[in-house]
Amino acid sequence: MVSIVLTAFLLLLLGDFVGTFGYHVPGHVFGKFHAIVHHSPNRSFIRYAIHHRRPIALIDGFLGAFPYLMFIPWLWSLSPVGVLLGLAVAELHVIWRHQFALDYQTPPAIQQICRVCGITTPERHWQHHRDARKAYGDIFAFFGPPARWWLSQLMALKRALRRRPWKRV
Repeated sequence: MVSIVLTAFLLLLLGDFVGTFGYHVPGHVFGKFHAIVHHSPNRSFIRYAIHHRRPIALIDGFLGAFPYLMFIPWLWSLSPVGVLLGLAVAELHVIWRHQFALDYQTPPAIQQICRVCGITTPERHWQHHRDARKAYGDIFAFFGPPARWWLSQLMALKRALRRRPWKRV
C-alpha cells in the first residue's frame, strides 16, 4: 500500500513540476495556443482545432499531459496501481480545479486540507485564469512562487531575443 501511495504522489509531484516549469510557464511566454485556447471560456483544444481548422493546437493539448505521462515507464516498476491512481487523481484534479461557476466555493474543511498540503483549489486556479502572471502550479500551489520567478526570467529572455539583431545567412 505504501508503494502505491508513494508512486501516485511521485507521479503528481514530478508531473506538476515538469508541467509547470517545462510547459505551462514557457507556454505563457513563448506559446500561442495555451493562452488562446485554455484561457478562453471553452478551454478545449479539440474544439479549437476542429472549429478553427488548426490541428496543430492538439499538440499543445498533448504537451499539457505529457509531463505526467513521461514518468510512467520509470514509476510503473515501483507500482502499476500507483501510476494508475496518480493519473486518475491528476485527471480528477483537472476537472475539479476548473469548477468556475461564479457561486462555487470549496467546502471550508477541504480548503483547510488543501492549504496544509499545498494543493491548488478551484478558487486559486481561477486567479490564474484571471491573471496569467499569478497562481502557477496546477496541482501543487507551492510551485507558484518559483514559477513567478521563472516567468520573469523567461520574459526577460524573450525581450532580449526581440532586441537582438538577427542576421540572415
